[in-house]
Amino acid sequence: MRKIKEVLRLKWDKHLSNRQIASACGISRPTVSEYLRRFSETGLSWPLPTDLDESRLEQKLFPPAPDLPAQDRGLPDWQQIHQELKFPKTTLFLLWQEYRAANPEGYQYSWFCDHYRAWQGKLDLVMRQNHRAGEKLFVDYAGQTAPVIDPATGEIRAAQIFVAVMGASNYTFAEATWSQKLPDWISSHIRAFEFLGGVPELVVPDNLKSSVTKAHRYEPDLNPTYQDMAAHYGVSIVPARVRKPRDKAKAEGGVLIVERWILAALRHRQHFSLGQLNASIRELLTLLNQRPFRKLPGNRQEHFETIDRPALQPLPAEPYTYAEWKKARVHMDYHVAFDGHYYSVPCSLVKKEVELRVTEYTLEVFYQGQRVASHHRSTHKGSHTTVTAHMPEAHRQAGEWSPERLVRWATKVGPATSQLIIKALENRKHPQQAYRACLGILRLGKAYSEERLESACQRALMLGSCRYKSIESILKNRLDERPLEIQEELALPEQHDNIRGPAYYH
Repeated sequence: MRKIKEVLRLKWDKHLSNRQIASACGISRPTVSEYLRRFSETGLSWPLPTDLDESRLEQKLFPPAPDLPAQDRGLPDWQQIHQELKFPKTTLFLLWQEYRAANPEGYQYSWFCDHYRAWQGKLDLVMRQNHRAGEKLFVDYAGQTAPVIDPATGEIRAAQIFVAVMGASNYTFAEATWSQKLPDWISSHIRAFEFLGGVPELVVPDNLKSSVTKAHRYEPDLNPTYQDMAAHYGVSIVPARVRKPRDKAKAEGGVLIVERWILAALRHRQHFSLGQLNASIRELLTLLNQRPFRKLPGNRQEHFETIDRPALQPLPAEPYTYAEWKKARVHMDYHVAFDGHYYSVPCSLVKKEVELRVTEYTLEVFYQGQRVASHHRSTHKGSHTTVTAHMPEAHRQAGEWSPERLVRWATKVGPATSQLIIKALENRKHPQQAYRACLGILRLGKAYSEERLESACQRALMLGSCRYKSIESILKNRLDERPLEIQEELALPEQHDNIRGPAYYH
């Protein structure tokens, strides 16, 4: 699904470059250029009208392309354009608009961008990065860990050190976590934003697994949970390029300073819990941010208060709730499985691939970016959570499976099998919830023969069980070949020296 609205938001609200937008949205830079070019040609303005949805916007941006002649277009002065881009808030799109105003028959925006990038690529320049106020927060983990002693066993466990540095003021945040895994990674970001008292425009992480699922020089794929957190805080994620240390120079410098001024100072201290270690880090972190600069007036704290803090976006009313994302395919019974439990979705999505957003208490189902179902999360494995509105009329399923068809199939095997299938269907609030188990039972007849399946069903009915696993166990252990009377011999006698009886307890 096209991410047109997100591209427009990042371009006009966040004033990001095309390359940054491409990284944040997980699409190619030429695609970003094409979206913006087509948007400019529609005559629409940002923000968009409230009644303009994604589909109508896409129709406006992607009509049949006119066949325009390429003549008398004029060639841009790339040197002049390169100089103009150094001015604040100046973008390639603005310069292209000025170029087209002077050359009505000039080249389109995508050609303009591609040829400027090609011209720029011939320059071999390394420039010091200039960071705007409140623009970037660089995040990374220190290579050095901190030891934490288990007071019960004396075992030493290594804690990871998360570091975040503001680009303009060098204001630094650090904390210890048990791992670099996704839950700790997201939680550290939340606490970093709370430490800053606001949210920057961009977060620049390294390409570790918790942030980037697939590293790429220009189009890294972000972890869905990381993207979800960024959307909650209204921040853009622009990962550093692989093997490009200058992209994350602030993070590297911040890590080095934390290792020298905090971890080195704690080398002789013993900590017996993660909370105790973080208390020591906070104590030294305050001293670090208040430590005077050697070549500039003031310190990190003062620069942050005067430069970065006023430019930060406000924190949302509620902190982000951690959620994991997973892809799933809707089964023929219009349910999706997560952690052994089955949740219903609209029956029209049978066999379609959907995305699950799972928090501690809820499970949401998304199809093509739209939420189609929401459930309370259940811990009952093997059970179903079904919304009646999701069920099809007359309970038809993909492939036209129905209770009647399952019973007809079971009747061909034998009366015991038919009786067991009927019992399995009746034991569920909705018969469709038993389809999966009934199909599994009937297919055992192909693996073990229908005669053995009928005998196994007789024994299962006698035991009062209609579960697939019970019947499969009977067949695997060949219990169906033993006489049913054996079951009666296993019953305990009413009188026995070792049986006390109910009178014993009076």
